[in-house]
Amino acid sequence: MQTILVLNSKGGCGKSTLATNLAGYYAAIGMKTTLMDYDPQGSSLQWLSVRAAGLPTIHGIDASRTKMGLTRTWQTAVPLGTERLVIDAPAGVCGQTLQEMVRRTDVIVVPVAPSSIDIHATSEFMCDLLLIGKIRKFGIQACVVANRVRRESPHYEPLKRFLYSLKIPFVTSISDSENYLIASESGVSIHEMNEEEIRLERDQWMPLIDWLAAPAQASQRQRRNAGLSMASAAGA
Repeated sequence: MQTILVLNSKGGCGKSTLATNLAGYYAAIGMKTTLMDYDPQGSSLQWLSVRAAGLPTIHGIDASRTKMGLTRTWQTAVPLGTERLVIDAPAGVCGQTLQEMVRRTDVIVVPVAPSSIDIHATSEFMCDLLLIGKIRKFGIQACVVANRVRRESPHYEPLKRFLYSLKIPFVTSISDSENYLIASESGVSIHEMNEEEIRLERDQWMPLIDWLAAPAQASQRQRRNAGLSMASAAGA
């Protein structure tokens, strides 16, 4: 299972848009997918609640509040056989909570909106990920995605240079398209809409999809090699 954490301490950057569309993509290509919502606003679960029964199934988990009579472990348990777990994180996450959330993930996607305030806040947050979240200590890869972009913005250039110095990729820019509003209101992902209508949006997503595939393939190779090593040891 690959766990993808969509995370930024800054609110309003479109975390739920990325999380729901990632979950929809993986479900659409036949992967057993779970969407976990830590955000008290519950935007991802609201999207899931209006999803038509005929669409590929996505299992939803409400991780934002503790339920009476259930342990935290039981409440956030992921179904067996899940191949992709997408986590929609809340705004303002920091400190110990940030560490706990980071430790359960494989890769982190950080969306950033095209404003000077958002870009500055994201730069500081990336430092927190490295220092407080300790992502490199845990071997976690992270990338940044420009979200809700209406036109190419020069504001991103300082952020790109900063990320380059940290060896964190700026993967793609996702447009502020009306198709995302349509998808949000109807419980579908952009990847499940008519191909002719969302060709631009799908092209913008592919660099992120490809980037996420690389760590998953590496993890599969590690598990396969570990299994071969164990088999060799047993036969020795």
